[in-house]
Amino acid sequence: MLLVQQPNAPASPCACTEHRAGTLELMANNGNRALFTPDQLASYAEVLIWAMRTSRGVAFKNGELVLLRFDIDALPLAEAVYAALMDAHLHPLPQALPTSFMQAEHFGNSSFGQLTFAQPGLDELYKATAGVITILAPDDLTSLSHIDPRTIAAGEQTEMQAAGVLDRRRRAGLLGSTVCLYPTGALAEASGMDIAEYAERLARACLLLTPDPVAEWKRTKKELAAIGKWLDGLKISRLHIESERCDLTLSPGDKRRFVGVTGRNIPGYELYLAPDWRTVTGVYFADQPSLRWGRLISDVRLEFHNGVAVNTEAGRGGQFLSGRLASDGGARRMGEFSLTDKRFSKVDRFMAHTLLDENFGGEHGNCHIALGGASAASFTGPASELTQEREAELGFNASAMHWDLVNTEQRRVTAVLPNGERLSIYEDGQFQL
Repeated sequence: MLLVQQPNAPASPCACTEHRAGTLELMANNGNRALFTPDQLASYAEVLIWAMRTSRGVAFKNGELVLLRFDIDALPLAEAVYAALMDAHLHPLPQALPTSFMQAEHFGNSSFGQLTFAQPGLDELYKATAGVITILAPDDLTSLSHIDPRTIAAGEQTEMQAAGVLDRRRRAGLLGSTVCLYPTGALAEASGMDIAEYAERLARACLLLTPDPVAEWKRTKKELAAIGKWLDGLKISRLHIESERCDLTLSPGDKRRFVGVTGRNIPGYELYLAPDWRTVTGVYFADQPSLRWGRLISDVRLEFHNGVAVNTEAGRGGQFLSGRLASDGGARRMGEFSLTDKRFSKVDRFMAHTLLDENFGGEHGNCHIALGGASAASFTGPASELTQEREAELGFNASAMHWDLVNTEQRRVTAVLPNGERLSIYEDGQFQL
């Protein structure tokens, strides 16, 4: 366990350790809960607390508040995380997330006042929050498919306004957060697996099958950081991405860096940056399906001119795609460019959730872009400097949307250096360090 020793606290294990081990074993063997072993539940909890700590700019202190948000089907893991947070001398505050039925009622059976209702007390709660761990376990992936996307967007806008307090704390380095998945029948069915196989693949993706998962994540973080440092040192002027159906160029932009293993999500094998959206030109194709708001979108083709996706089409879900791209002024622009090296990633098939699919390794690795808002983590200066005016000046895209679209084709990524030299930095699914 990751422990923060209290003053005068005994160094020996807690007297409830034996009882807890028995509880975890009971949970792991309780009917449909038998998805992870007790050791895997404990390891997953340790990984999530490590990830939360890693994502924060300052160290946690004893007694700080951590929101533990979880879907009901993820209760076994939520209980394991709760226990680990107690061991770490933090204050866990559990919060069950709305079920799919509740979400459908909220977005599909509400008045405007109900849809935009702001929960009282959130500002005060969020200002006191030092960490957030979110465990997603969707019980239905299609519950929102019959609801007008504009209605969902209006409801989410209210939620985002409240979450702005958390975002400001994150940018100031005062908030650590991470998000993960717990296997469900809905995820397994959508990805064409039974739930036992899905759980095993998820455990492998999160490195839970290794002898020491936290140590393995630390090693992965160190190795990806070295690749990111190499990429940053090249001072890349322009990137050219070529595959069977992609021919795209973009510039990283000023004051940018490649980012990897921030702890913000588990798993996280990608190296990404927030490019200067104004420089994006050419064609991008996402061959991997995407599930969003209960809808399946596949074979997305985007044609960029002067940074804007002016021509768009999809093999399936084209009408939904068009509607989302009209949601705000930044929705047709690129907020993220990412590459995943197949040597690191343990995700090798479609998993029906972006959290895993954006980390696809497989035969050729993946590149993905995100339409919409850019991540401030890619900015090399102090977070306080990145005001809205500074974001606009540097070409960091602003949007309420952030939609990852993944390409798994064989590709070559070429960097154009300041002296005009062209250097292949990514081929055959891996970085050419």
